[in-house]
Amino acid sequence: MEVYIVTGASQGIGLALCRQLIEAGQFVIGIARSADEQWSGAHFLSFDLTDLPKIQGLMGDIAGLLPKNIQSVTLINNAGTVEPIGLAYQNDPADIQASIALNLTAPMILSSAFIAQFRDSEIKKSIVNISSGAGRKVYEGWSAYCAGKAGLDHFSRVLDAETAQVKVVSVAPGIIDTGMQEKIRESDASAFPLIDRFKGYKETGALSTPEETAAQLITLMQRPDFQSLNPILDLRNLPIYDEEKEFPQ
Repeated sequence: MEVYIVTGASQGIGLALCRQLIEAGQFVIGIARSADEQWSGAHFLSFDLTDLPKIQGLMGDIAGLLPKNIQSVTLINNAGTVEPIGLAYQNDPADIQASIALNLTAPMILSSAFIAQFRDSEIKKSIVNISSGAGRKVYEGWSAYCAGKAGLDHFSRVLDAETAQVKVVSVAPGIIDTGMQEKIRESDASAFPLIDRFKGYKETGALSTPEETAAQLITLMQRPDFQSLNPILDLRNLPIYDEEKEFPQ
């Protein structure tokens, strides 16, 4: 049996991931502040990831829920926020702090606790960080979000390099039709100059669904060459799997 630990499990990509993995017979632990009414998993932990000092204890609670004889364990750091939306000088310091805490600091602490918890285990271990193209491009009005995701990308590079027994990737999933997109479209043009572009994504049907994205992420994690992939990935532009290169005759 494979184990998946998913943050942000109550909505969007996180909820879709949990549902699909549970349907596939995997052991899933969902983490969010509160469970969505659609949550059907038996293993849900209510936790506010901005409560940073308690995250290490959370990993201990997770380990206590796991069944015996598992084949692998994967941590998916999916929880995040696009707020505050506004030009950098307009943003409230407390909002900036909360953004970096959820988008960057919490995944860093949770990943570190994950590695420490399972370092002596011989099972297959992976960390999948849900990043964003905003961590790799400039988006006016998203300074905190861009900074957090850029930091998450580089943290993933370092972690993948220094922890040979744990595969780490940071994946930009594309533009998904979630509550985050709704918040973006409700922004004021003075706070987010690119708002018309994002309204256009919705109007033209350019947004992927959470279910489509979750299925793509699961396919990615199950690739035979997953362990050898670059730690920085874009779900819309993945390298082609070369079976002959992976398994030479």
